[in-house]
Amino acid sequence: QVQLVESGGGSVQTGDSLRISCAASGRTDSVYVMGWFRQTPGKEREFVAASTWNVGGTYYANSVKGRFTVSEDNTTNTVYLQMNSLKPEDTAVYYCADGGIRARADPNEYDYWGQGTQVTVSS
Repeated sequence: QVQLVESGGGSVQTGDSLRISCAASGRTDSVYVMGWFRQTPGKEREFVAASTWNVGGTYYANSVKGRFTVSEDNTTNTVYLQMNSLKPEDTAVYYCADGGIRARADPNEYDYWGQGTQVTVSS
């Protein structure tokens, strides 16, 4: 059973940076996709970024491309989302997710989810 635990959310100002983490355990496959999504009240879960574990492929939503960077640490099974130049519209609960090798931007492609971490950006 894969377990995902996010951490690192918080409240920042416009233009600030923040890094959130997702510690994964229980995965037995060597190659898979870790995704980041976000959600605000009343809206559907939105794709943010994804990384193909152990392969290095990364994918980003247009809204965050050039500002957010996803990376992984194989020694600790942790995936990070570095968020720079944050904007108020980035405010959301951020979730990490674990999916098969073909998972990308559709949340239905992911099998396991973390509990979420709140990111709030004030103007």
